[in-house]
Amino acid sequence: QVQLVESGGGLVQPGGSLRLSCTASGSIFIMGWYRQAPGKQRELVTTIDKTGYTNYADSVKGRFTISRDNAKNTVYLQMNSLKPEDTAVYYCNGGGTLVRAGRYWGQGTQVTVSS
Repeated sequence: QVQLVESGGGLVQPGGSLRLSCTASGSIFIMGWYRQAPGKQRELVTTIDKTGYTNYADSVKGRFTISRDNAKNTVYLQMNSLKPEDTAVYYCNGGGTLVRAGRYWGQGTQVTVSS
């Protein structure tokens, strides 16, 4: 069973930046980030495969960047130009496809964008 451990959430003002990290206990070909805002369904934010191929939700294109360090089994999410509507619990995910979540989930980390 692969475990995912996230870090890096917090409170930031609109227009600010945050960086999330997720480390897996084993190698996973596709990893990504999903988020769930209060009262809403969990949604895909971005995914990346081991070759570096990425997929982004339209709402974050140009603002968020996913990257990974395969040697460390770690994926990163750099979030810039944050908006209040980005407020959500962000979950690391692994084992799925570029457009569908896999069975491995992190515990979630809160990101709050507010002045």
